[in-house]
Amino acid sequence: MDPIAELERRGGVARIVSLRAAGVSAHALRRVKEGGAVRTVRRGWVALRDADPIVTGAVARGVVLSCVSAAERIGLWVPTRSTLHVAARPNAARVKVPPQVVVHWSRPVVPRDPDATVDELVNTLMLVAQCQPLEAAVVIWESALNKGLIDGAFLRGFDLPPRARQVLALARPFSDSGLETIVVFRLRWMNVLMLPQAWVCGHRVDVLVGERLVIQIDGATHTGAQRTSDIEHDAELMLRGYHVLRFSYEQIMERWPEVQAVVMQAVAQGKHRT
Repeated sequence: MDPIAELERRGGVARIVSLRAAGVSAHALRRVKEGGAVRTVRRGWVALRDADPIVTGAVARGVVLSCVSAAERIGLWVPTRSTLHVAARPNAARVKVPPQVVVHWSRPVVPRDPDATVDELVNTLMLVAQCQPLEAAVVIWESALNKGLIDGAFLRGFDLPPRARQVLALARPFSDSGLETIVVFRLRWMNVLMLPQAWVCGHRVDVLVGERLVIQIDGATHTGAQRTSDIEHDAELMLRGYHVLRFSYEQIMERWPEVQAVVMQAVAQGKHRT
Protein backbone atom coordinates (compact mmCIF):
# COMPACT_ATOMS: atom_id res chain seq x y z
CA MET A 1 0.00 0.00 0.00
CA ASP A 2 1.38 3.40 -1.02
CA PRO A 3 1.46 5.57 2.14
CA ILE A 4 1.19 8.81 0.17
CA ALA A 5 -1.93 7.63 -1.69
CA GLU A 6 -3.50 6.48 1.56
CA LEU A 7 -2.73 9.79 3.25
CA GLU A 8 -4.25 11.67 0.32
CA ARG A 9 -7.39 9.56 0.65
CA ARG A 10 -7.60 10.52 4.31
CA GLY A 11 -7.21 14.25 3.70
CA GLY A 12 -3.45 14.41 4.16
CA VAL A 13 -3.31 13.59 7.89
CA ALA A 14 -3.72 10.24 9.65
CA ARG A 15 -2.83 8.11 12.63
CA ILE A 16 0.00 5.70 12.02
CA VAL A 17 -2.02 2.83 13.52
CA SER A 18 -4.78 3.48 10.97
CA LEU A 19 -2.33 3.56 8.10
CA ARG A 20 -0.86 0.27 9.24
CA ALA A 21 -4.35 -1.24 9.52
CA ALA A 22 -5.02 -0.12 5.95
CA GLY A 23 -1.98 -2.05 4.73
CA VAL A 24 0.80 0.55 4.83
CA SER A 25 3.99 -1.15 5.96
CA ALA A 26 6.36 0.35 8.51
CA HIS A 27 9.13 0.18 5.94
CA ALA A 28 7.14 2.11 3.30
CA LEU A 29 6.15 4.75 5.81
CA ARG A 30 9.73 5.16 6.99
CA ARG A 31 10.95 5.59 3.42
CA VAL A 32 8.52 8.42 2.58
CA LYS A 33 9.36 10.14 5.87
CA GLU A 34 13.06 9.94 5.13
CA GLY A 35 12.38 11.32 1.64
CA GLY A 36 10.59 14.33 3.12
CA ALA A 37 7.17 13.70 1.55
CA VAL A 38 5.64 12.82 4.94
CA ARG A 39 6.32 14.30 8.38
CA THR A 40 5.36 13.60 11.96
CA VAL A 41 2.92 16.15 13.38
CA ARG A 42 2.32 14.51 16.74
CA ARG A 43 3.19 11.26 18.41
CA GLY A 44 1.37 8.59 16.42
CA TRP A 45 0.24 11.00 13.66
CA VAL A 46 1.81 11.81 10.29
CA ALA A 47 0.90 14.19 7.47
CA LEU A 48 1.83 14.98 3.92
CA ARG A 49 4.28 17.85 3.62
CA ASP A 50 1.64 20.02 1.91
CA ALA A 51 -1.27 19.02 4.19
CA ASP A 52 -3.62 21.77 5.36
CA PRO A 53 -1.75 23.69 8.09
CA ILE A 54 -4.98 24.39 9.99
CA VAL A 55 -5.75 20.69 10.23
CA THR A 56 -2.18 19.68 11.08
CA GLY A 57 -2.03 22.44 13.69
CA ALA A 58 -5.17 21.10 15.34
CA VAL A 59 -3.86 17.52 15.27
CA ALA A 60 -0.54 18.66 16.76
CA ARG A 61 -2.44 20.12 19.73
CA GLY A 62 -4.76 17.17 20.22
CA VAL A 63 -7.97 18.94 19.15
CA VAL A 64 -10.38 18.78 16.22
CA LEU A 65 -11.86 21.57 14.15
CA SER A 66 -15.43 22.19 15.30
CA CYS A 67 -18.22 24.73 15.73
CA VAL A 68 -18.19 27.48 13.07
CA SER A 69 -14.78 26.40 11.73
CA ALA A 70 -16.04 22.90 10.96
CA ALA A 71 -19.31 24.30 9.59
CA GLU A 72 -17.49 26.58 7.19
CA ARG A 73 -15.13 23.79 6.17
CA ILE A 74 -17.96 21.52 5.03
CA GLY A 75 -19.61 24.33 3.06
CA LEU A 76 -22.32 25.57 5.41
CA TRP A 77 -23.37 29.23 5.18
CA VAL A 78 -21.61 31.02 8.06
CA PRO A 79 -22.70 34.68 8.43
CA THR A 80 -19.32 36.14 9.35
CA ARG A 81 -15.78 34.84 9.37
CA SER A 82 -14.71 33.96 12.86
CA THR A 83 -11.56 33.04 14.68
CA LEU A 84 -10.66 29.36 14.68
CA HIS A 85 -12.87 27.12 16.84
CA VAL A 86 -11.72 23.70 18.02
CA ALA A 87 -13.04 21.04 20.38
CA ALA A 88 -11.13 19.16 23.05
CA ARG A 89 -12.05 16.24 25.27
CA PRO A 90 -13.42 17.39 28.65
CA ASN A 91 -10.74 15.34 30.44
CA ALA A 92 -7.90 16.33 28.10
CA ALA A 93 -4.77 17.84 29.49
CA ARG A 94 -4.30 21.57 29.06
CA VAL A 95 -4.41 22.44 25.37
CA LYS A 96 -1.87 24.98 24.23
CA VAL A 97 -3.32 27.07 21.40
CA PRO A 98 -2.86 30.70 20.30
CA PRO A 99 -4.95 33.10 22.42
CA GLN A 100 -7.33 33.92 19.57
CA VAL A 101 -8.38 30.27 19.11
CA VAL A 102 -11.64 29.28 20.83
CA VAL A 103 -11.49 25.89 22.57
CA HIS A 104 -14.75 24.09 23.37
CA TRP A 105 -14.32 21.77 26.34
CA SER A 106 -17.42 19.66 26.02
CA ARG A 107 -18.45 16.04 25.79
CA PRO A 108 -19.58 15.31 22.22
CA VAL A 109 -23.13 14.16 21.58
CA VAL A 110 -21.79 11.64 19.05
CA PRO A 111 -18.55 9.86 20.07
CA ARG A 112 -15.62 11.15 18.04
CA ASP A 113 -13.78 8.79 15.75
CA PRO A 114 -10.14 8.66 16.96
CA ASP A 115 -9.07 9.40 13.36
CA ALA A 116 -11.25 12.52 13.07
CA THR A 117 -9.61 15.87 12.40
CA VAL A 118 -12.91 17.70 11.80
CA ASP A 119 -15.84 17.19 14.17
CA GLU A 120 -18.91 15.17 13.17
CA LEU A 121 -21.85 17.27 11.92
CA VAL A 122 -24.14 16.69 14.92
CA ASN A 123 -21.37 17.72 17.33
CA THR A 124 -20.59 20.73 15.17
CA LEU A 125 -24.21 21.90 15.20
CA MET A 126 -24.51 21.39 18.97
CA LEU A 127 -21.48 23.62 19.57
CA VAL A 128 -22.76 26.20 17.09
CA ALA A 129 -26.03 26.36 19.03
CA GLN A 130 -24.21 26.86 22.33
CA CYS A 131 -21.56 29.25 21.04
CA GLN A 132 -23.15 31.52 18.45
CA PRO A 133 -25.86 34.19 18.70
CA LEU A 134 -29.29 32.76 17.99
CA GLU A 135 -29.55 34.27 14.51
CA ALA A 136 -26.15 32.94 13.39
CA ALA A 137 -26.95 29.51 14.82
CA VAL A 138 -30.25 29.32 12.94
CA VAL A 139 -28.51 30.39 9.71
CA ILE A 140 -25.94 27.58 10.03
CA TRP A 141 -28.48 24.93 11.04
CA GLU A 142 -30.80 25.91 8.15
CA SER A 143 -27.86 25.67 5.76
CA ALA A 144 -27.23 22.08 6.90
CA LEU A 145 -30.94 21.24 6.57
CA ASN A 146 -31.24 22.84 3.13
CA LYS A 147 -28.21 20.97 1.80
CA GLY A 148 -29.76 17.71 2.94
CA LEU A 149 -26.81 16.91 5.19
CA ILE A 150 -29.14 16.27 8.11
CA ASP A 151 -32.84 16.51 8.95
CA GLY A 152 -34.92 17.68 11.86
CA ALA A 153 -36.41 14.27 12.68
CA PHE A 154 -32.92 12.81 12.99
CA LEU A 155 -31.76 15.66 15.26
CA ARG A 156 -34.80 15.29 17.50
CA GLY A 157 -33.67 11.74 18.25
CA PHE A 158 -30.82 13.09 20.38
CA ASP A 159 -30.99 14.39 23.93
CA LEU A 160 -30.57 18.01 22.88
CA PRO A 161 -29.61 20.74 25.33
CA PRO A 162 -32.15 23.59 25.68
CA ARG A 163 -30.33 25.97 23.34
CA ALA A 164 -30.12 23.35 20.58
CA ARG A 165 -33.84 22.59 20.98
CA GLN A 166 -34.56 26.30 20.57
CA VAL A 167 -32.50 26.52 17.38
CA LEU A 168 -34.09 23.37 15.95
CA ALA A 169 -37.58 24.73 16.64
CA LEU A 170 -36.77 27.80 14.54
CA ALA A 171 -34.77 26.17 11.74
CA ARG A 172 -36.42 25.24 8.45
CA PRO A 173 -34.89 23.53 5.40
CA PHE A 174 -36.31 25.88 2.77
CA SER A 175 -33.98 28.90 2.68
CA ASP A 176 -31.56 28.63 -0.22
CA SER A 177 -29.00 30.98 1.36
CA GLY A 178 -28.12 32.45 4.71
CA LEU A 179 -29.38 35.84 3.55
CA GLU A 180 -32.89 34.43 3.18
CA THR A 181 -32.67 32.95 6.67
CA ILE A 182 -31.52 36.28 8.09
CA VAL A 183 -34.38 38.20 6.45
CA VAL A 184 -37.05 35.78 7.69
CA PHE A 185 -35.46 35.55 11.15
CA ARG A 186 -35.26 39.31 11.61
CA LEU A 187 -38.81 39.93 10.39
CA ARG A 188 -40.52 37.08 12.24
CA TRP A 189 -41.80 39.49 14.89
CA MET A 190 -44.18 40.99 12.30
CA ASN A 191 -46.39 37.86 12.47
CA VAL A 192 -46.88 37.82 8.70
CA LEU A 193 -46.55 34.57 6.74
CA MET A 194 -43.12 34.40 5.08
CA LEU A 195 -42.21 31.58 2.70
CA PRO A 196 -38.63 31.28 1.50
CA GLN A 197 -38.11 29.80 -1.96
CA ALA A 198 -41.80 30.06 -2.85
CA TRP A 199 -42.82 29.09 -6.40
CA VAL A 200 -44.40 32.11 -8.14
CA CYS A 201 -45.11 32.58 -11.86
CA GLY A 202 -42.90 29.73 -12.96
CA HIS A 203 -39.90 30.70 -10.86
CA ARG A 204 -38.78 30.51 -7.27
CA VAL A 205 -38.65 33.78 -5.35
CA ASP A 206 -36.38 34.27 -2.37
CA VAL A 207 -39.12 35.21 0.14
CA LEU A 208 -42.87 35.56 -0.39
CA VAL A 209 -44.45 37.75 2.28
CA GLY A 210 -48.15 37.13 2.65
CA GLU A 211 -49.67 36.54 -0.78
CA ARG A 212 -48.33 39.37 -2.94
CA LEU A 213 -45.12 40.89 -1.55
CA VAL A 214 -41.91 39.38 -2.96
CA ILE A 215 -38.47 39.97 -1.47
CA GLN A 216 -35.60 39.22 -3.83
CA ILE A 217 -32.03 39.12 -2.55
CA ASP A 218 -28.91 39.73 -4.61
CA GLY A 219 -25.88 37.83 -3.34
CA ALA A 220 -22.41 39.33 -3.09
CA THR A 221 -21.60 38.18 -6.65
CA HIS A 222 -25.01 38.67 -8.26
CA THR A 223 -24.14 39.81 -11.81
CA GLY A 224 -24.30 38.85 -15.47
CA ALA A 225 -26.93 36.59 -17.00
CA GLN A 226 -28.45 35.71 -13.62
CA ARG A 227 -28.99 39.38 -12.85
CA THR A 228 -30.66 39.94 -16.25
CA SER A 229 -32.94 36.93 -15.76
CA ASP A 230 -33.96 38.16 -12.30
CA ILE A 231 -34.82 41.62 -13.61
CA GLU A 232 -37.01 40.03 -16.30
CA HIS A 233 -38.77 37.92 -13.66
CA ASP A 234 -39.31 40.99 -11.47
CA ALA A 235 -41.08 42.70 -14.38
CA GLU A 236 -43.29 39.65 -14.95
CA LEU A 237 -44.21 39.52 -11.26
CA MET A 238 -45.19 43.19 -11.22
CA LEU A 239 -47.33 42.80 -14.34
CA ARG A 240 -49.17 39.99 -12.56
CA GLY A 241 -49.95 42.14 -9.55
CA TYR A 242 -47.07 41.25 -7.22
CA HIS A 243 -44.99 43.88 -5.43
CA VAL A 244 -41.25 43.25 -5.60
CA LEU A 245 -38.60 44.53 -3.20
CA ARG A 246 -35.00 43.73 -4.16
CA PHE A 247 -32.13 44.09 -1.68
CA SER A 248 -28.40 43.56 -1.96
CA TYR A 249 -26.05 41.59 0.27
CA GLU A 250 -24.57 44.85 1.52
CA GLN A 251 -27.97 46.28 2.45
CA ILE A 252 -28.95 43.21 4.47
CA MET A 253 -25.62 42.70 6.21
CA GLU A 254 -24.59 46.34 6.72
CA ARG A 255 -27.73 48.49 6.49
CA TRP A 256 -30.45 46.33 7.95
CA PRO A 257 -32.56 49.13 9.56
CA GLU A 258 -33.15 50.58 6.08
CA VAL A 259 -34.26 47.19 4.74
CA GLN A 260 -36.58 46.59 7.67
CA ALA A 261 -38.13 50.05 7.32
CA VAL A 262 -38.96 49.45 3.65
CA VAL A 263 -40.56 46.05 4.37
CA MET A 264 -42.53 47.47 7.31
CA GLN A 265 -43.87 50.28 5.13
CA ALA A 266 -44.86 47.85 2.37
CA VAL A 267 -46.73 45.64 4.84
CA ALA A 268 -48.37 48.67 6.45
CA GLN A 269 -49.65 49.66 2.98
CA GLY A 270 -51.06 46.16 2.50
CA LYS A 271 -48.71 45.24 -0.35
CA HIS A 272 -48.57 41.68 0.96
CA ARG A 273 -52.31 41.12 0.53
CA THR A 274 -54.28 40.34 -2.63
